[in-house]
Amino acid sequence: MQLVRGLHNLQPQARGCVVTIGNFDGVHRGHQAILARLRERAAELAVPSCVVIFEPQPREFFGPDTAPARLTRLRDKLALLAAEGVDMVLCLAFNRRLRELSAAEFVQRVLVEGLGVKDLEIGDDFRFGCDRAGDFEFLKAAGQRYGFSVDASTTVEVLGGRVSSTRVRQALADGDFELAEALLGRPFRIAGRVLHGQKLGRQLNAPTANIQLKRRKVPLTGVYLVSCEIDGVIQPGVANIGVRPSVAGDGSAHLEVHLLDFAGDLYGRRLSVAFHHKLRDEQRFASLEALKAAIAADIAAAREYWQSHPLMKSPK
Repeated sequence: MQLVRGLHNLQPQARGCVVTIGNFDGVHRGHQAILARLRERAAELAVPSCVVIFEPQPREFFGPDTAPARLTRLRDKLALLAAEGVDMVLCLAFNRRLRELSAAEFVQRVLVEGLGVKDLEIGDDFRFGCDRAGDFEFLKAAGQRYGFSVDASTTVEVLGGRVSSTRVRQALADGDFELAEALLGRPFRIAGRVLHGQKLGRQLNAPTANIQLKRRKVPLTGVYLVSCEIDGVIQPGVANIGVRPSVAGDGSAHLEVHLLDFAGDLYGRRLSVAFHHKLRDEQRFASLEALKAAIAADIAAAREYWQSHPLMKSPK
């Protein structure tokens, strides 16, 4: 899959493609339905498929402190899009210049002049352009003017409700990982590189992999039962994600994973952590001894859980 950052980096051979536009946060089953249709239309027209995304996401640009936590970082989103068979991703910087483009200017500059769009596949709730003035009907009219077709995706429903990134975030907040997996089509995961930390886990008889998050916000906090695939082997464990209120820190979110009965050097490696069950909320303890006792109880609970829920193979 080719990644193009900005219209100015588009090559002439990129013109003439089937396009969809959106945040695609989480690349959930609703997104997957749009991408499946994108592949079908690209095959029918014998042209490449292209997904247009934005960095930062628009709500992060307008309100960085109030925007919802991302389900996927850009790196993980790109990997998921590649796995869905997308040929090209055009990543546009969402800045003041882009924000001020009218819907008509966006269509002309991005879709027509930039991508030479042949067919546009759009989510049923998609809006764009300055003040979100552009919608499906606007695009249909533009398609007639410029000679491209426009199709709206149908809503995907799972377990009695519409699949959306908002619903996935709520399922995670509720600790409902069964619902989150049904909406995503896979277990919820957070990936990152293992860094050197404070080594406090060793003093607490629970050495942990300290995973770099690079996120302003995370969609869940607390103590969870997790798994990681390392060298082809699924390793069960327990993880804390949050600000670590019992330990002096920088106030940012951290992900610390203790893998049961695992011995090995993980520093510098990139781990993908799958979340399966919530044990408890993150809490402040009065002393390191109290924290140590809580961690021991968490590990005991994790052992009991994994004995009755063995991970025989890698999750999808």
